[in-house]
Amino acid sequence: MSKLIINIKELAQIRDVKTSFVSASQMNEIPSLKNAFLLIENGFISDFGKMSNIPKGKHFEIIDASGRTILPTWCDSHTHTVFTGSRSDEYIDRIKGLSYQEIANKGGGILKSANQIQKISKNDLFEESKKRIYDLIKQGTGCIEIKSGYGLNYNSELKMLNVIKDLKESLPIEIKSTFLGAHAFPKEISKSEYFDLVINKMLPDFATKSLVDYVDIFCEKNYFTANDTEQLIKKAKKYNIPAKIHVNQFNSIGGIKIAVRNKAVSVDHLEVVNEQDIAELKKGSTMPVLLPGCSFFLGIEYAPAKKLLSNNIPFAIASDFNPGSCPTGNMNFIISLACNQLKLTPEQAINGATINGAYSMGLSNISGSITRGKLANLLITKNIESLNELPYYIGDNLIDKVLIRGREIL
Repeated sequence: MSKLIINIKELAQIRDVKTSFVSASQMNEIPSLKNAFLLIENGFISDFGKMSNIPKGKHFEIIDASGRTILPTWCDSHTHTVFTGSRSDEYIDRIKGLSYQEIANKGGGILKSANQIQKISKNDLFEESKKRIYDLIKQGTGCIEIKSGYGLNYNSELKMLNVIKDLKESLPIEIKSTFLGAHAFPKEISKSEYFDLVINKMLPDFATKSLVDYVDIFCEKNYFTANDTEQLIKKAKKYNIPAKIHVNQFNSIGGIKIAVRNKAVSVDHLEVVNEQDIAELKKGSTMPVLLPGCSFFLGIEYAPAKKLLSNNIPFAIASDFNPGSCPTGNMNFIISLACNQLKLTPEQAINGATINGAYSMGLSNISGSITRGKLANLLITKNIESLNELPYYIGDNLIDKVLIRGREIL
C-alpha cells in the first residue's frame, strides 16, 4: 500500500537527484518545504510538495505529521559496530590519567577487543550486533558502514565479515562492509608478517568471497605507515575495492596525501591537520569524515571543521561507534557535539550526517536526502520549533517515528 504523509510542518533536506554531496559553501543550507506532503510507494519516495498540491483519487495509508518535521535518516559512514564485551575498565584508566597508547601497551585497546572477538561464536556475535544496530535504527540511523578489525587473525576477521554479511541480509537498512584487518597487529607475530597476511591472504580471499565493500587501515605512529597504506590501497584496487582510511587521529604522517593521490573515498578522523594536509585535501574528491564522539570520549583535540570549511573542503560527520574510543552510535548526540565542539551550525552538521555521510559510503544515489526515487528512510520528529532544537536539546530523544523503506520501526 502507498503511504501519504500529510500536514508536514517542515520537510527538510530536499535535494535534486544529481546532488551526490554538498560543497563546503552549501553546507550551511538545508532546502525545505513548509506545510508539505510526502508520498511513499514501494518503499521509495515517489513525490512530495505543498499540501495545496496533495495527490487525489487514490487510496493511501495516511500518516498525519501535524506539527512535525521530517528529515532523511542519519547516514553513519564510520563505525565499528560489530564487537563484543566492554572496555569500561579502560574508561576508568583514562579517568585516572592513562593515555590511549599506555592502555594499548598493557594489552588493552584494540588487542583487548580482538581477544574478545576471537572467543565469541559467530552466532552470538551476530545476535549482539543485530540488537545493537536495531537500537541505532530507532535513534534515526538509516544506513551504516561497519568495519572489521577486531579479529587480527584470518579466522576472526572472516568471522566479523561474515557477521556483517548476515546483518546486511537480515536488517532493513543499507550496510556497507569495510575490511580493516590492518587495525593493529597481534603480539604473536611481527608487524611485517601480519601486514603480509592482510594484503596477500586475507584481502584476496575475502574479496573473492564478496565480503568487502571497502578497505581501511589505521595510518598512525606505532601502527601502519603511509607506505603501508599505499600498498593496501593499490592491492585493493586490483579487486575493484575502494578505500576509506583512518588518518591523522594523533599524528600527521602523510596518510592524507597517499589517500587523495590514490582516490580514496574518504579520510576519517583528522583531529590533527597541518597546512600540507589542507593543501592535499583541496586536490581531489576524497571526503573527510569527522568523528567528534571520539574526541569527546578520549579528551583529545577535535577536528578543525571550521578550517576545512574556510578552505572550501566539505566533510561528513559520523559516530565512530566502538567499545574503546566512542561507545555510542547515537547520531543525535554526535550532531550536538558537532555543533557544540566543532562550532558548526545545525545545517552544517545535518548535511554532514545525511547527504555527505551517504556520499562517504557510496550510498548518495539512494539515501541522504529527500529526493524522488530515493529510499523512504525518514525521521519524523516530535513537535519542534526548528531544526536548531535537534542539537540544542543534548541527549534528548526528539524523534517520534523512524521509517525505513516506508515502514515504521518499532
